[in-house]
Amino acid sequence: MNPAARKIQSIFLTLTLGNTLAASFIWGINTLFLLDAGLSNLEAFSANAFFTAGMVVFEVPTGVVADGWGRRVSFLLGTVTLAGSTYLYYLLWQFSAPFWWWAVVSLLLGLGFTFFSGAVEAWLVDALRFTGYEGGLETVLGRGQMVSGAAMLAGSVAGGVIAQATNLGVPFLIRVGVLLAMFVVAFFLMRDVGFTPEHSAHPLKASRAVVDASIENGLKNPPVRYVMLAAPFSAGVGIYVFYALQPYLLQLFGDPHAYSVAGLAAAIVAGAQVLGGWIAPRIRRLVRKRTTVLILSGVASASILVVLGLTGVFLVALALLTFWAMVASAATPVRQAYVNDMIPSKQRATVLSFDSLMGSSGGVVVQPLLGRAADVYGYPASLAISGVIELIAVPFLLASRRQRSLADQANASIAASDAGPPAGTELGKP
Repeated sequence: MNPAARKIQSIFLTLTLGNTLAASFIWGINTLFLLDAGLSNLEAFSANAFFTAGMVVFEVPTGVVADGWGRRVSFLLGTVTLAGSTYLYYLLWQFSAPFWWWAVVSLLLGLGFTFFSGAVEAWLVDALRFTGYEGGLETVLGRGQMVSGAAMLAGSVAGGVIAQATNLGVPFLIRVGVLLAMFVVAFFLMRDVGFTPEHSAHPLKASRAVVDASIENGLKNPPVRYVMLAAPFSAGVGIYVFYALQPYLLQLFGDPHAYSVAGLAAAIVAGAQVLGGWIAPRIRRLVRKRTTVLILSGVASASILVVLGLTGVFLVALALLTFWAMVASAATPVRQAYVNDMIPSKQRATVLSFDSLMGSSGGVVVQPLLGRAADVYGYPASLAISGVIELIAVPFLLASRRQRSLADQANASIAASDAGPPAGTELGKP
């Protein structure tokens, strides 16, 4: 890695650190926060579903911002929007607002996160290629995941401890402060490198172009399409499980007010992310195809969730949670690298945002269904059901593997450049 690429990596890691730290202050207590506000399990996970629905609705418009106005502008807008909507969440909790207010503000939270999805990753990949970096993307993305995991570890533990020492609302206020600080950091450090925004005077026309580009470079590209079709099942389940584990572990622990235990669950996931980010490039040196990692991860993750739903022992549940998080985390950089190596630079943020949209759409449906299952049958049964749902993603990953894309074995980017063939032609052929 040359000095210019190393500088880009440093900025990426700094932004990842700050953003994840801000977000993670509430991750360990979010479900408890919603339940404390008077919502039922169905309403709490429906509020989360509205959050993911916001990500679905706003992915395309914010994709226009990222590709039309720049990835830096998109990031800055994301910090401001997320800070404002987080503060509104705090106010809803203060006044025990009715469910539909939670639904509206959850949509705004989704909007905040869509400004980040795709934009930061696209900024990193384009900037690295511009500097002449030719190494495997798993290495840099894995480091990003390690930093993200460390930040999540610190933030989630601190959030749980602070909530127990004060109240459930204080971590939300801390999150607002850190996000505003990240706005200042990104304003001075982040510049669009290796990418020139294509401004459009017609937002609706630009939105349609984004959808067309997403379909052309995503759903019409067979190996990418099948990975995207797997996302609703794996991502939808992942979102539910992460938040359902908070009240479930408290239930097993036997103290509904031990908020630090809920923070511990998020901290375990964070620690697994660090380890998974470190393992990912090493797994790639041992395994010939990226899809092998993705398929084995899907099967293992689903199996762990079924077993997790059958246990009633707190320490066993913690061990299974650790293994589940580590398996998923090790596969994430591999999946990111696989997709990035199959899409062209100009539509990178667009296709990545559409990929995020596909995952979020699963969360819109899966979370309320599993939340209702938790109300009727209990958390253990809902976790076992989530494992069965995640297995549905595996056939799609097998279909992607059968396309024999060059990206399945690549160690460096082979995606179509502006001067090269479009993604989904030579790369998509068996």
